[in-house]
Amino acid sequence: MDRRRVIGIGLGALAGAAYGTGPYFFKEFVYPAGVGWIAMLAWRFAFAAVVSWLWLLVQPAARAALRQLDRRTIARLLFTGAFFIVNASVYYAAIERIDTSLVALIMSVYPALVAVVSLRLGYRFEGRLAWVSLAVVILGTLLTVGGVNANTSQLGIFLALLSPIAYAAYIILTAWMAGERPGQTADMRSRGRGAEVPPPVAGAVMMTGTFAVTLTLALAAREPLLPNEIPAGAWPGLVGIGVFAAAIAIQAFYASAARIGAAKASLMATVEPVVVIMLGITLLGEALSPIRIAGAAVVLAGVLLAQLATPAEARPVLIEEL
Repeated sequence: MDRRRVIGIGLGALAGAAYGTGPYFFKEFVYPAGVGWIAMLAWRFAFAAVVSWLWLLVQPAARAALRQLDRRTIARLLFTGAFFIVNASVYYAAIERIDTSLVALIMSVYPALVAVVSLRLGYRFEGRLAWVSLAVVILGTLLTVGGVNANTSQLGIFLALLSPIAYAAYIILTAWMAGERPGQTADMRSRGRGAEVPPPVAGAVMMTGTFAVTLTLALAAREPLLPNEIPAGAWPGLVGIGVFAAAIAIQAFYASAARIGAAKASLMATVEPVVVIMLGITLLGEALSPIRIAGAAVVLAGVLLAQLATPAEARPVLIEEL
C-alpha cells in the first residue's frame, strides 16, 4: 500500500477523534455556562474560520492555489460549507436533550449511508470485512435506540436520527468537491496529486460558508453573541470545539476522502463514537443502561473490525506517519 493511502487512513481516524471531542467541550463548558447550541455554532465556526485562514496564509502553495480558484468553485465550496450547518444543528440540538453517548451511537450509522451512496456516486470500498463492520455498527445502534428510557426526550432522539443522514449528504458533497467520482478517488483522478482544491484552501473557504450561515442563524434567533455577553466559563469549550471539532476535523476528513474515498474515510472515522462515549463516561459522568452497554459493545466491535479492515502491511507505516 502506498504511503499516501496510508496517510489518508490516518487522517480519517484523526478526523473522527477530533469530531468526538465536540460533545465534551459543549456539555462540559459551553452549555452549563448558559450558551445554547446556536450561539455555540456561531463562535465555533468563527474560531474554525480564523484557524483555517491562518493555516492557509502561512503556506505559499496554498495562497497560490487560492488565487487560482474560479468563481464557480468558490461558490460550490461556500455552499458545501453552508450545508454543514444542517448536520451541526440537529446534532447539537440533540445533545442538549439527550446523553452525548446516545447521540454518538445513533450517529455511528452514517458510514453505512455513505458506503451505500458511494456505490453509485463515489469510490466504493472493497473487502467483505469492511461491509461486515458496517452491519455490526448498525446492529449496535439499533440495540442502543431500543434501550432508550421512556423519559428520554423523543425530540432529542428524532434530531439524533436526522444527524447521520445530513452528515452523510455533507460527506458526499465534500468528496465531490475534492474530486471523487464513481469508481475513482480524487487521488486516482489527479494521479497522486490529491484533491482538486488543496485541503487548506477548501477548508478555509468552506469554513467561511459555514460561519456565514451560523452567524445569520444566530442573529435571526437574537442569540447573545458579543464577547461581553458570553460567560467566561464557556470560552475554553468554544475555543476547543472550534479548533479541534471543526478546523482540524473538517480539513483532516477532506484530505482523507481525497486520498481513499468518502466511504473508506467514513469507515476510518468510526473512532468518533469511541471518543465520545469514553469522554461522556469518564468526564461527564454519563451512565449506560445494560442494553445500551450491549449496544455500545457491539458498535465498538464494529469499529474494531473497521480498523482491522486496514491491510496489515499498512499498519506499521501508519504508526510511523502519525
